[in-house]
Amino acid sequence: MDGLDGLTNPFMDLDQGGKCQAYYIWIDGTGEGLRGKTKTLMEPTMDPETLPVWNFDGSSTMQSLGQNSDIYIKPVACFKDPFRRGDNILVMCETLDHEGNVHPTNKRRSCFENMEKCKEVIPWFGIEQEYTMFDFTGRQPYGWPSNGYPGPQGPYYCGVGSDKVKGRKIVEAHYRACMYAGIMIAGSNAEVMPSQWEYQVGPCEGIEMGDHLWVSRWILQRIAEEFNVVISFDPKPIPGDWNGAGCHTNISTLAMREEGGLEKIYEAIELMGKKHEEHIYAYDPSGGVDNKRRLTGLHETASIEKFNFGVADRTASIRIPRQVAADGKGYFEDRRPSSNADPYVVTDRIIRTICLDE
Repeated sequence: MDGLDGLTNPFMDLDQGGKCQAYYIWIDGTGEGLRGKTKTLMEPTMDPETLPVWNFDGSSTMQSLGQNSDIYIKPVACFKDPFRRGDNILVMCETLDHEGNVHPTNKRRSCFENMEKCKEVIPWFGIEQEYTMFDFTGRQPYGWPSNGYPGPQGPYYCGVGSDKVKGRKIVEAHYRACMYAGIMIAGSNAEVMPSQWEYQVGPCEGIEMGDHLWVSRWILQRIAEEFNVVISFDPKPIPGDWNGAGCHTNISTLAMREEGGLEKIYEAIELMGKKHEEHIYAYDPSGGVDNKRRLTGLHETASIEKFNFGVADRTASIRIPRQVAADGKGYFEDRRPSSNADPYVVTDRIIRTICLDE
């Protein structure tokens, strides 16, 4: 515990003397962990172009060796800080090597460049981020019996009541904090497995999808600190007859959203099917190993071994919502990405497939 026993830190309302704090956030060498540190700014800004490039010790984040450890972090997106508030900001950063080149762990740059190539099709993305809460040990699911399991899945999805729902205060705090920060959060709900939740971010155009989702993950984990709870993005945190966690990705282009767009959706899905293996490799940080535990063909998933699609089919690789089929336009949902997937890699792979024929 932090020694305050849940009370507000009494020093956080002190005047900052016209200066502000910028919390630089970057993705570490695992491809799924977030790191960050604070820099004092002499005056407020929300423009990443005005912020200085900084550096960190890459040997402590699996991104360099100790003999040449400095890795640069370049600001690319700014958000209001819901913890420090005022003019303080959260800053999403790219990583660069000691010569200023794109670091091998920086997946954002490729995504940005490909989104620029395809910007005329106006690609929109929406991601449904599922996650699981654990107690402070990171081993016991939050609110589960200490010597057993809760009742079978069924009453927990979108449920209400202390016998069905655990962790709602964290969920509500995260939702409001994302709204304050400027994250394009669109909704949230309790999931099928107890202590598992989902929130949705989007629609976001192009590179914004990755920026908003990564910062929303950081905010979620930072809020969970206040409750002494651990957030897991593992795609199958509890083995056995329990639902896994995904990062379902909704995709559309302008042509898909206009009249006759359903035909364009089917064309994109056909292209996706031809690149199934490439997508599976891109849809979790371990090249498909993590997702293999989840994509079994059970628990509302398709099998990792095959590609299929259908209208309103949550057991398919790709689902076309029933309303989209009825309207003849809209978007489609790729249900394969893992909950710990890098949204830069996911959206990059999708746009390369459906727009760049790669």
